[in-house]
Amino acid sequence: MKKYQIAALVIVLMCMSCKDNELFEREMYKNVVSLISSDYHNTFEEVVPLTGDEVIGYIAASVGGTDATTQDIVIGLEEDPTPLEIYNRSLYDEDESLYAKLLPVDKYEIKDYQIQINAGERTGRTLVRLRPEGLSPDSTYFIALKATDIADVEINANKNTILYQVLIANEYASQADDALYSMSGMVDGVVTAGNKALFPLTKNSVRVIAGTEPFESTISNINKTAIVLVVNEDNTVSIEPYRDIEVNQLNNDPSFPNTFHRETVFGRTYNSFLLSYEYTVNGTTRVMKEELRMEVNY
Repeated sequence: MKKYQIAALVIVLMCMSCKDNELFEREMYKNVVSLISSDYHNTFEEVVPLTGDEVIGYIAASVGGTDATTQDIVIGLEEDPTPLEIYNRSLYDEDESLYAKLLPVDKYEIKDYQIQINAGERTGRTLVRLRPEGLSPDSTYFIALKATDIADVEINANKNTILYQVLIANEYASQADDALYSMSGMVDGVVTAGNKALFPLTKNSVRVIAGTEPFESTISNINKTAIVLVVNEDNTVSIEPYRDIEVNQLNNDPSFPNTFHRETVFGRTYNSFLLSYEYTVNGTTRVMKEELRMEVNY
């Protein structure tokens, strides 16, 4: 009798094992769709050049599983601000002045709110038309989207949203990295040196703090102390006020002729501005002559 009981137990265990293996294989082989992004709040960075024209970007999805899908997979996309709200709360708590923003609706267009992954392939994408002109280099912009099941597709619950970040850039500066230029020159005839951050504004212009004024990332301070460098087609530079500052370009110094040039020295390439101007902040006028120089990878 005991032999029969043992045999029955073995059969039951074998059946359970087969079911477990079947479940494991099903889980291992099944196709699950994810939006392609980093693990940091499901963000994806798109560096968008300021060209004056529309720029094309993409939002992509991938399908997991041991084998590629044998049929087309289609998921939907919908606007969803919730991931951005979570992002802002997690990073900045109640300080709303630091909050990232939704990209204004006039700055992008998604014609097809669907992503198709063709049979036999691992990824698919949909096109985003971006219009970055006029975006502020002081703000963080996202398109916040969520994947939806429109064709009986399993979507990864941890990767079903995306914060698609738009970062503006031009030849001289970029939001994607610290465009930190070394500064050397003279203020009121006294030798000075330091570092300055440049911020992209348009295809051919950047913003920088005037002279040796301290940098503070507040709107009031930026408006009071920032100037704009406009690089003309002949590589001369026009110096203009950003907001409230008084600035007067000086064109009488051959050592600082208000020009931009790019040079290669021993295989390393540099951006270089040679600038001469006077500016007034808080009633005090100073004369600034400076070179701004940064190594670039072009």
